[in-house]
Amino acid sequence: MQTVVKKWFHDKDSGFLDNGGGPDIMVRKAELVNCQFLKVGATVEFECHTGKQGLIAKNVKLSHQNGSNSPHKGNRSPKAFRFGVMT
Repeated sequence: MQTVVKKWFHDKDSGFLDNGGGPDIMVRKAELVNCQFLKVGATVEFECHTGKQGLIAKNVKLSHQNGSNSPHKGNRSPKAFRFGVMT
C-alpha cells in the first residue's frame, strides 16, 4: 500500500499513517526500512497488518515518486552558490 505520514513522535519512535476515512495505521521505528524516522507528509510504501491495537504498518519504505531513485527531492540538482547584490 501507499499513503502519507500523518504524525511522527520522535520521543516514542512511532507514528501514524493516513488511512483515508478509516482508522490511522500505526508505524514503529523497528518497521522502517533504510531510515530512522519519518517526516509528516512523506509518502511511504508498506504492508498493512491487523494487531491487537488496530492496523499496523510493516516493512515501511520511503516512496520515490516519479520513478526517481535519486536522494534529492524530485529531479532537482543542487544549485551552485551565486553572489547577489544587496540593496
